[in-house]
Amino acid sequence: MAEQKFLPFALPDIGEDEINEVVDALRSGWVTTGPKTKQFEADFAAFIGDGVEAIAVNSATAGLHLALEAVGVGEGDEVIVPSYTFTATAEVVRYLGAHPVIVDVDPLTFNIRPEAIRAAITAKTKAIMPVHFAGLACDMDAIIAIAREHGLKIVEDAAHAMPTWYKGKLIGTLDSDVTVFSFYANKTMTTGEGGMVVSKNKDIIARCKVMRLHGISRDAFDRYTSKTPAWYYEVVAPGFKYNMPDTAAAMGIHQLKKINAFLQKRERLAARFDAELADLPLILPARPVDAGSNHAWHLYPVRLKPEAGISRDDFIVQMAEKGIGCSVHFIPLHRQPVWRDGYGLKCEDFPVADAAFEAEVTLPLYTRMTDDDQSRVIAAVRQLLGK
Repeated sequence: MAEQKFLPFALPDIGEDEINEVVDALRSGWVTTGPKTKQFEADFAAFIGDGVEAIAVNSATAGLHLALEAVGVGEGDEVIVPSYTFTATAEVVRYLGAHPVIVDVDPLTFNIRPEAIRAAITAKTKAIMPVHFAGLACDMDAIIAIAREHGLKIVEDAAHAMPTWYKGKLIGTLDSDVTVFSFYANKTMTTGEGGMVVSKNKDIIARCKVMRLHGISRDAFDRYTSKTPAWYYEVVAPGFKYNMPDTAAAMGIHQLKKINAFLQKRERLAARFDAELADLPLILPARPVDAGSNHAWHLYPVRLKPEAGISRDDFIVQMAEKGIGCSVHFIPLHRQPVWRDGYGLKCEDFPVADAAFEAEVTLPLYTRMTDDDQSRVIAAVRQLLGK
């Protein structure tokens, strides 16, 4: 009997359309930011809708940095972020000389708690950065109300939330200041590395566009494609090097066309996991409770109950022994040395995030997963948990 293949935690779903578009970019001679990036930005803005503009960048981390800078975060300011997130959410705050104020999360969704935001506001608070964990939207009505009450900016970390709806509106169209999406290899759509900054605020978009490429006052692509001499440029700010190349955008053009089909597949996989794991000693992922809301299912995070009879770490090891890759989302910020030691954080101050981390394991869920692949995952989980 042939040995079964190892099932990874995630796989990108790349087809011939993406490959051919990348080849076309390579053959065109435009391999940095050019016509395909322009098209991807236009297509993405049209998909999100509601009059937004979109700026393609080389990572969501870069996008968050640009977004915070564009809304005016600077030296000594404070930005409120959840502990249950990847370090990029906090590190971009430090890039600007500001300080992340790290707060606990909701026990069901792992999303930032509005009450925790309110309690953390000081005279130095400049912005709130909600993270839509796993693809489920935060309580944005409450967060927007707090921001308006205190005159704060909102930068949405939507790295997991493509496409996520909240009460009938797509993330990226809410009454926040700016939203940043990720196209990393394991996300719901990918450009390999990459991200997108989305906003209705033309001043924010203009600032991000300038700062994306060295603080140059005009688009480099326009300079190089102009039919009249256009060698002159001005550097108006100490910018960054965050532009997305055409080779990456070429993938994004076709990934975006498939995103609704990708979402339907992820929803089917999540529904089957819900049905076939419901009787196990697990806490299954939260689902949206509001009408007009959905879950993008970037991740399928479960928590082992105490009666499971196996630790989270042992569970992951034994799943790997069965040829199945799992992961953990996330090691909370308050446990990471840079934030723990730099800001004197203690586990007891983050009881929800800390308990979630101790029990959480993310099962494989990706659009290339077949029914047989998922059956293997379900069977392995049931076997390890005595069912």
